[in-house]
Amino acid sequence: MANIVDFENVSLAGLESSPVAKSLAGLRANESRYFKNKYNHDFTVSPAGKSNDLLDYVNNILLTERDIKISSKPLETSELLVDGIKWTYVFYESGLSINVMYSLNDPKKRAVGFKLSEGMEVPKELETKFRFARQKSKLAGIIRGSFFVIKAEY
Repeated sequence: MANIVDFENVSLAGLESSPVAKSLAGLRANESRYFKNKYNHDFTVSPAGKSNDLLDYVNNILLTERDIKISSKPLETSELLVDGIKWTYVFYESGLSINVMYSLNDPKKRAVGFKLSEGMEVPKELETKFRFARQKSKLAGIIRGSFFVIKAEY
């Protein structure tokens, strides 16, 4: 069952097992606010255990494009389609958030983004492959992020 993420009253629901649950919840709320403000679209999440197809999709892209296998346990997923772009999110127990932005009409607008919740270390599988830039968020504190462009069709 999908739940709408409330960005005004940030909830830890679904993320309680994360050692950085509070900042991960803020990161998730930050994404929700972005989609509401930019597209007037509600950001919903589902338990990862009920989203094997989305996990397989993200894992396949990571492995095929950059030989990355995430070791942290996935907690929640989200998928939405707005303005011809398919967005797929996975929120991990470690505090990592991965999103796949996949334009259905423009192959140049396809990328994978990584966001690290405040308080978490850079995962070993990412530390030598990416540099992370910092940004401030009222909801999530300091977020560190990076990305890569998707080259193949998925």
